[in-house]
Amino acid sequence: MARLNLLLLAVLTLCALGLVTSQHKARKLVIAHEREQARAHLIDIEWGQLQLEQSTWGTHQRIERLARERLQMDRPAPHRVQVVRLVEEAAR
Repeated sequence: MARLNLLLLAVLTLCALGLVTSQHKARKLVIAHEREQARAHLIDIEWGQLQLEQSTWGTHQRIERLARERLQMDRPAPHRVQVVRLVEEAAR
């Protein structure tokens, strides 16, 4: 009977240690998951900021202003503009 009690005590101790270990691992995984979710949120915010910045830098007004200021470019006079039509459009 004493051996049976010792055996049951050993099994109970192993089960308790296994439970504590699995709970600890689960908590660590939850913490890591929350950390990654926070990181993903920050990346989403940065992505939105980059999209806004890209749309700002690519506006026609900005490009035209930079062309005038930095490259000294100007719109050509209307009589100097020549429209070239594609062959496909001419066949219509």
